[in-house]
Amino acid sequence: MIKMIGSAMLLAATFACNSKGKSTGGDTPADTLKSKTEMTANTLSDAQKAEGWQLLFDGQSTKGWHRYGGKPVGSAWKIADGTIYLDTAQKENWQIKDGGDIVSDDEFDNFHLKLEWKIAKDGNSGIIFFVHEDTAKYKWPWETGPEMQVLDNSGHPDSKIIKHRAGDLYDLISSSKETVKPAGEWNLAEIKSENGKLDFYLNGENIVSTTMWDDAWKKMIAGSKFIKMPDFGTYKKGHIALQDHGNTVWYRNIMIKKL
Repeated sequence: MIKMIGSAMLLAATFACNSKGKSTGGDTPADTLKSKTEMTANTLSDAQKAEGWQLLFDGQSTKGWHRYGGKPVGSAWKIADGTIYLDTAQKENWQIKDGGDIVSDDEFDNFHLKLEWKIAKDGNSGIIFFVHEDTAKYKWPWETGPEMQVLDNSGHPDSKIIKHRAGDLYDLISSSKETVKPAGEWNLAEIKSENGKLDFYLNGENIVSTTMWDDAWKKMIAGSKFIKMPDFGTYKKGHIALQDHGNTVWYRNIMIKKL
C-alpha cells in the first residue's frame, strides 16, 4: 500500500509517499505486491502511464469532477495536502451544506480503480460506481450504482450491520476478511470490474468477488434494501462517485485504468 513518509508537515511540503509492497500499478493487485518504489502523490510513473493508468484527481483542484446533478463541486469539498476532503463544519440535514456527492466527469465500463481513503472517527462515506446521472429519475447516485463501503468500523453504528462494514459491497456482500485500518489511517482501495466480474481489494487483499448482472446478482439485489430501486445495479457503464454522508473523509491518489 502507498504510505506517506514522515510527519504531516513533511507530507504537506513534499507529498512524498512510499509503496510498501502493496498495489500501485499493473493489471492486478497481486502483480505489484512485491514491488518497492517511490512516487509523488497524485502523479503517475512512466510505467503506470504506459500501462494505461490515468489520474482522476490531480491533487490540486476538483478538475474532472462535479456535484451529482451537474453543478460544480461545492465549497465543502476542499483540497489540502494533496487530498480532497469533506469539510463538515456546516451540517445540512444528513449531509453537508454545499457538499453533496461528487462524481467523475467521465463514465467507465470495464475498469480498474485505485484510490486511498481515510475516515474520521465514527465516520461514514462510500465509493460508488456505474452511477447513471439522471436526476429526473434518480435523486441519489446510490439509486443506480453499487458501493464499496467506507467506514470507521470501531465507531459508526453501521458497523453493527452485516454487509455495511468497511470494504463491503454495501448491503449485498460482506468482506471475506477485514483488512481495514483504524479511523485516521490511510487505506488503499481497489475496485476492478471486467465483463461482469467484480472484485474489491482493500490494502492488497481481495475481499469481495462476485459476478454482476446474472440471475444470482438479480436475486441478491431482490433480497436487499435496493429492492425498491428497479434500476439499481443494472447499468454497465457510469460515473465514479465519492459520497457525502455527513462525515469528514479524505481521498487521494485516485487513478483508473480502462480494461
